[in-house]
Amino acid sequence: MSSKLIQPPTSIAASGRAISTRTPNAKVLVSFSNHNGKTMSFSDNPIRLRPMFIGKVTEQSSSCSSTNEQQEEEEVRTVSQIKEELYEALKGINRGIFGVKSDNKAEVEGLVKLLECRNPTPKPTGELDKIGGCWRLIYSTITVLGSKRTKLGLRDFVSLGDLLQQIDIAQGKTVHVLKFDVRGLNLLDGEFRIVASFKISSKTSVEITYESSTIKPDQLMNIFRKNMDLLLGIFNPEGLFEISYLDEDIQVGRDGKGNVFVLERTE
Repeated sequence: MSSKLIQPPTSIAASGRAISTRTPNAKVLVSFSNHNGKTMSFSDNPIRLRPMFIGKVTEQSSSCSSTNEQQEEEEVRTVSQIKEELYEALKGINRGIFGVKSDNKAEVEGLVKLLECRNPTPKPTGELDKIGGCWRLIYSTITVLGSKRTKLGLRDFVSLGDLLQQIDIAQGKTVHVLKFDVRGLNLLDGEFRIVASFKISSKTSVEITYESSTIKPDQLMNIFRKNMDLLLGIFNPEGLFEISYLDEDIQVGRDGKGNVFVLERTE
């Protein structure tokens, strides 16, 4: 068996700077740098001649984009385009309250993440004037399924209307309003109101504390009386709420349970 001694490539230029070593057997250690920025070092040790490569490690990109190709493609899309795609993806899913097919959910939440990566208000609690006012829920990962939906009569008897969030910055209050339409009772509408207070927790989040809840009119209360705890358990906003995207039209938030909320400003 013959052995060959691999010589350093002729195109490699000596760096002129030796790399120190504590290996007692090595008399001389010469280093070379090639055009890729890698360093190759050789020892004149007659027994062990070992090439040693030192290269730079590139950091992984952030969660906003997993590859350079995806990043380039995503950067081409403007915020307006992403919003248009989001509204298109939200058609026909009724805010996600009654469940969404997995492919639809992946598409919507992918677009939400793209928005979050372009957040024009990175410290929203420092600009509370942008948060105040009335917002309407257009998507949420909170769901009312199976027996819960049946108990609340949300299949045929009761229809769920707008879900609104009214924020009063001066008072430090937020009112969550769930609109209902009940068939057979000649009600134009009814509503479930949850009043809560909030305080700033960080540059991006607030802590929400439940205060009270009411249902109007009384006929609607008669329907939900037995399941008030269930209704409140689903829609109670209490806990930490992080505002991950905010502009003049759209607000995206995530609660402490990992639920996603997308709201649009309304009158």
